[in-house]
Amino acid sequence: MKAVIQRVSGASVAVDEKTVGSCGRGYMILLGVAEGDTELDAELLCRKIANLRIFPDDAGKMNRSIKDIGGEALVISQFTLLANYRHGNRPDFLESAKPDTAEYLYEYFKKLLAAEIRHVGAGIFGAHMQVSLVNEGPVTIVMDSEVLKKKK
Repeated sequence: MKAVIQRVSGASVAVDEKTVGSCGRGYMILLGVAEGDTELDAELLCRKIANLRIFPDDAGKMNRSIKDIGGEALVISQFTLLANYRHGNRPDFLESAKPDTAEYLYEYFKKLLAAEIRHVGAGIFGAHMQVSLVNEGPVTIVMDSEVLKKKK
């Protein structure tokens, strides 16, 4: 499972020009589910993201988590994070999970994150979406649950 976490002052997502999810200060998270991912992958990413200290403290150092600041999140499903671009110029997405599994794990991740922070907005799985955000910093972190598994 891959996630792109962007520290934002706000973000929103629209489908057919109608806002379906938003967040204030916190994270905009793009989430890609890979073939073979399980609930463990979602749990590892959620725990790391909820406790990631990338918000400034009083001294201006990145030392506070989203929980510390009472932040919010917007989670967007994005299978294109699993693009295979090694051969040719047209990427394939064969490493992404099948839609049923991907949607289940996307929903599971959102549920886990909602238990950690005060608000989790979301896009609509499988929809064509327009995402708007104001990246603060900018700060962008790319995470892969496989890397977190190797840490142990």
